[in-house]
Amino acid sequence: MVDVREWSREDAARFVRVPTPHDDKYSRGVVALRTGSPAYPGAAVLGVEAAWRAGAGFVRYVGEGRPADAVLARRPETVTGPDTGRTRVGAWVIGSGTDAAAREEEETAALRAILAGDVPVVVDAGALDLAAGARAPFVVTPHAGEFARLRQQLGIGEDPDEAAEEAVVRVAETLGGTVLLKGARTLVAHGGEVIAVEESTGWLATAGTGDVLAGVIGAFVAADPDAPLRDAAAAAAWVHGRAAKLASGVVGRDGATAGRPIVALDVAEALPRAIADLLA
Repeated sequence: MVDVREWSREDAARFVRVPTPHDDKYSRGVVALRTGSPAYPGAAVLGVEAAWRAGAGFVRYVGEGRPADAVLARRPETVTGPDTGRTRVGAWVIGSGTDAAAREEEETAALRAILAGDVPVVVDAGALDLAAGARAPFVVTPHAGEFARLRQQLGIGEDPDEAAEEAVVRVAETLGGTVLLKGARTLVAHGGEVIAVEESTGWLATAGTGDVLAGVIGAFVAADPDAPLRDAAAAAAWVHGRAAKLASGVVGRDGATAGRPIVALDVAEALPRAIADLLA
């Protein structure tokens, strides 16, 4: 059996820092995103929006064309264009809104270069297949279907008797990184240890919320470079779930309610409220 630590509000609060007069945009965390595609430009918008809303001091979007235009239309404060190596990046977010099957060789090379660096990387969706063998510290963020495909890629067979906690540990140990398995009960594993995050709502099960989560993780990792990736990812998942609850009205002044439908951008826009809630 795997020991599982239940992540609490108090745990998450440790990762929210109020900026001081001595902070600047760089010390608050720099997040760079290489996400989105002509087919899914919204993923770039959602990840960038989430990184800003989660407290990043500087966000760079590395891309062009339709996704970059959409990002600037929504968040004009974002720096776009190729990364020339002069930006002091604290965390990368890659893969959201992309399809590995449609990825060109040039893009694969660029993503592998990021994963071969020293900066922590949040690996989502269409970049999950590149995580194995990465030199950079990384956290992969699969949903259940992606997790099954990742297991297959790694040669880890399905075991109907294996608990989800044991499965996520096996994948994390095989990859040599951190695994965040998204779900109603999100599991985060690294080095044989598992954290469970249950701050969520069923209304969160909608397209694009995973792109938002990737941006939040990037912001939390960049803001606290000394924190273990596992813990920063768990804190981000808790805040993400809390934002969904606030956006859907599941929690509010009148206490718990049935809530209402939300979209991914609602979750991103509620992130500052979720963070303020932790600071209260």
